[in-house]
Parts: sequence; structure tokens; C-alpha cells
Amino acid sequence: MKTILFGLLIAAVFLAPARAVPLSRDDVATLEQVSDYLNGIETMEGGFVQIGPDGGVTTGKFYISKPGKMRFDYDPPAPTLVIANGLSIIVYNTKLNTADRYPLSATPLNLILSDNVSLARSSYVTGVEHQQDTLVVKARSSDNAMSGSIAIVFAQPTLELRQWTVVDAQGLATTVSLRNVQTGIAIPDSIFGVKGSN
Repeated sequence: MKTILFGLLIAAVFLAPARAVPLSRDDVATLEQVSDYLNGIETMEGGFVQIGPDGGVTTGKFYISKPGKMRFDYDPPAPTLVIANGLSIIVYNTKLNTADRYPLSATPLNLILSDNVSLARSSYVTGVEHQQDTLVVKARSSDNAMSGSIAIVFAQPTLELRQWTVVDAQGLATTVSLRNVQTGIAIPDSIFGVKGSN
């Protein structure tokens, strides 16, 4: 489902058996700084804007509480709700009243929601680019170089997560931009549990 590909593929950055592209010493140092930033986040919430391959725009609000908890609420008319409750990832279609459930531990999303992210040791990362006021971390979305890629954008020098673009195996791009992000705020556990999510 396109609406959750961005989350799963971002997390996929952290898995792979062998790096195809060696990173420079400066790149490794930069990735360690980004990892420190991510590891310093306990909670995060804000809005998001998603632009699909067809140019369609969806919006919503997201919540993250580490370790293991996440919620992406899509604004109507999009019927999608995605929740990671620490044990499972549940993708709800609120219009059809259906839910697809995946063990969190069996998905790469488990790693981005963990307390110990290490981009410098990820063999999916293929490069680091400095572009004016932004830092772009590029990675493959799987071991198969033809399966797609992701570019994750951080602000410089703060290294705040701003945006990511996933390009799938067909060359179709989905971009998600974050807005009004707050970190270190209290998020009640109840927001990560809905009927049928335990």
C-alpha cells in the first residue's frame, strides 16, 4: 500500500548484509551525528504532507514514542490509519473496516523505532550529500539494487528530520514532508492503541 511504503522503506535503510558503496570518513562521522540525533528523540509529533507518484496530495498527523510506538493518521477522505503499538504494526482501512497486522519485530520499522539507530553501520546507506541548508542520506530500499531507493533529508546544522522521498522499482516517487514537528512532549500511550490493536 502506497500510504505506508514510506515508513517501511525508511526503516529498511537499517538492514542489509554488505555495503556496495564504501563511505568516506567524513560520511561516517556525519552519519554518526545523524544517528545521535535520532537516538536522542524519545517522542515526536507533528503534521505531514505526502505527495504520491500521480501528484495526489494527502495530509495527516503523526506521533512517535520510542521504543516501538508510532501512529500516522491520514486526514479524510484518505481512509488509512497506521499504528505500531510496540508489538505489532496495524494498517487500518477505516472505510472498509479492515486491518492488516504485521509483527513489529519482523519488520524493518522495528529498527527506526528502536533506541539504538546506527546509520553508519547500515549497509543500505549508499551516500551522503550536503545541499545548501540540508543533508541528504541516500540508501537502497533492499539488497536488490533494482528494487528502489530512498533519500532522507535533514536540516543543517540542526540535523532535524524534514522529508523523505521513496522511489520504487518502477521509478515512481512518493515524498513525505514533515511540518510543525515537536519533540520531547508527553504523548499518552492510549493514542497507540485502538480496538483490535492489542
